[in-house]
Amino acid sequence: MAGHQQLTRDWWEAHAERFDAFASQLVVQEAALGDPQAAQRRLDLLTEVELLPTTDAAEQLATALVREQALPANASEDALHLAIAVTGGVDYLLTWNCRHLANATLRAEIENVCRSMGYQPVIICTPEELMGE
Repeated sequence: MAGHQQLTRDWWEAHAERFDAFASQLVVQEAALGDPQAAQRRLDLLTEVELLPTTDAAEQLATALVREQALPANASEDALHLAIAVTGGVDYLLTWNCRHLANATLRAEIENVCRSMGYQPVIICTPEELMGE
């Protein structure tokens, strides 16, 4: 976990300027958890990031991702994270959630559900994958 945290800091410091960063209220809520000082550093970073709304379209896509078993029922919040990114039209979803999101075995079905609902799927990857090194 410490390695992931360091890679994430490295990405923000050296690579984030190459991209338009977006987040959602779900990300803000997650960032506020844990050690208060670390949480404040995360929240400070997020003040500079545009927040995508949780729309009806995102909620419908999240429901479809679970209903069609692209993601398991216990991953409904992960489905909403993904759906907000997809319906918001972002190119990449950065995550260390390799159980439900950055998971090669789930990718094809996630993409199929997104396309069946009329959306272009995002590229789901870890910050390390998006460093370009």
